[in-house]
Amino acid sequence: MKKLLVVSLVSAFLVGIAACGGDSKTEETSKSTDAVETTETTSDGNPSYDPKRGEGQFKDVQITATLDGAMAEAGGKVADVKCISCHKLTDEKLVGPGWKGVTSRHSADWIMNFLTNTDAMIDKDPYVQAQLEICMVRMPNQSVSEADARSVYEFMRKNDGVK
Repeated sequence: MKKLLVVSLVSAFLVGIAACGGDSKTEETSKSTDAVETTETTSDGNPSYDPKRGEGQFKDVQITATLDGAMAEAGGKVADVKCISCHKLTDEKLVGPGWKGVTSRHSADWIMNFLTNTDAMIDKDPYVQAQLEICMVRMPNQSVSEADARSVYEFMRKNDGVK
């Protein structure tokens, strides 16, 4: 099972690297277009993208002061399968950025929207685009369910020291 996971992740990594190649002028044009998309407004004059919330259905996730241990444990299992091969639990970068302190840098809404709506966030979010420039590998869409996203968020809180 682990060999299959490793082979799958290596394949995804190689596809990501191959997708990053190309004409630098095309890349510059793409970056300029993305920056414009984040500043457009809707018909009522509000920004079409909220960088504090992200792109997706989560708007006001209610988080308790104490950790939900069962949910964090379930999130750890999801993270082991879908996340930990690319992310360390420290602040050290592996393929993607380390997770230490992520719950203090981003809201629950933002994290859960990124987990469940990865492609749209990569296309629109300035922070994610900056991370993509550093990591140089586009995070694959892991098809994380709403419940799993909430559990992974709780696991991230546990990793950040919430008790």
